[in-house]
Amino acid sequence: MAGSTRIFSVGEAARAIASTVRADEQLRDLWVEGEVGRVTISSAAHAYFTLKDERAALQCVWFRDDRVRSPFQPQTGLRVVAHGRVDVYEAQGALQLYVDSIQPSGVGDLAIRFEQLKAKLAAEGLFASERKRALPPRPQVVAVVSSPTGAAWKDVCQVFARRWPLTRVVLVACQVQGEGSAESIVRALRRIEKHVANLASEGRATEAPVLTIVARGGGSMEDLWSFNDERVVRAIVAHALPVVSGVGHEVDVTLTDFAADVRAATPTAAAELVIPDRVEYASAIMRGAERMRVAGTRLLVAARRDLDAERRVLDRLNPAVRLAATRQLASDLLDRATRAVRQRIANASSGEARLAEALPNLASRLLGERRATLAEAAAALAVLGPQATLERGYAIVRKASDQSIVRDPAEVRAGSRLRVRVAHGEFPATVASEEERLDA
Repeated sequence: MAGSTRIFSVGEAARAIASTVRADEQLRDLWVEGEVGRVTISSAAHAYFTLKDERAALQCVWFRDDRVRSPFQPQTGLRVVAHGRVDVYEAQGALQLYVDSIQPSGVGDLAIRFEQLKAKLAAEGLFASERKRALPPRPQVVAVVSSPTGAAWKDVCQVFARRWPLTRVVLVACQVQGEGSAESIVRALRRIEKHVANLASEGRATEAPVLTIVARGGGSMEDLWSFNDERVVRAIVAHALPVVSGVGHEVDVTLTDFAADVRAATPTAAAELVIPDRVEYASAIMRGAERMRVAGTRLLVAARRDLDAERRVLDRLNPAVRLAATRQLASDLLDRATRAVRQRIANASSGEARLAEALPNLASRLLGERRATLAEAAAALAVLGPQATLERGYAIVRKASDQSIVRDPAEVRAGSRLRVRVAHGEFPATVASEEERLDA
């Protein structure tokens, strides 16, 4: 083995192959036609199948989000045209077509052109929901871009006459099929814009259309191809008024549907979208009137209730009413007082009789109790009185000069005259000198 030869791991080889495949612009935007082999739907709702012809087979993966939006589903044995990108599933080293859309084979080049133009315009943001405009409610004037001889124009007129005849419909005639129809549709849209500008400059803006309906009946893809023309799509996106697309029948889809602010399934549905139904509107008005009546009745009842409450308050504050109430209260109080006095008199009379009967016994009992209490007090006084103290040998010594009681020897001097009271009498005394006391 030569020293310059590099040996790849399996993962490195798979990544190298994947890088080479992803770098090929043709493989990133690929249309493939073939017969559908066995189809398997995973638990996650992804579809796995093969596309094959007499020479080869290609593994395909169709993820759930793209698959559920498609009106057509692959079945074994069907011949289809699938669009997607080729990539390598490195974990298994498998080359696969990652499908984003699929349709029956035989539609031809128009379908491929449709998808290619759709992808281009979508990438520019022309179909973004952020740029969609809301429709004005109850428009007074509506412009209709359609063929004057087609069924679509007649259907729109019938809907307006039946649902909301107050709206004026202005036909802007154009060619809706065949060579030159795309240019005719673009010119019609521009005529509407010029007409609106002229009316505004004349001060008649209220007479100008406020939205545009692009209408055409159903047909094949070739019949409707004018509404897939890039010029028509860009004119609708740039149109000064909100646009409602009512092209084809329910199953028909054009690029005009994606470019318009609102897409309707049919011209009739487009007309029904832009105006209200007078029957429903009248019913709504009647329901609103009924709600207003109920609300008004409720307000009147509440106001009457408040008025009655205020009247009752005023009646209570009326001087005549208050005087009458006061008189009644005084009368009631007087009656109650009279009854109370009579009752007390009756009770007093009954009590006096009972008192007269019980008074002698009560007086005798009270007198005996008082005498016993007095005797007990006299005995206690005798025990605690001064005389009892003197009887025990004590004496009371007073100064003869002022009769004040001597409590301390320092209060008298030698020669002071005293009065000494003992239990059975009183006698005079003289305070001796200190020497005489010592001699004694």
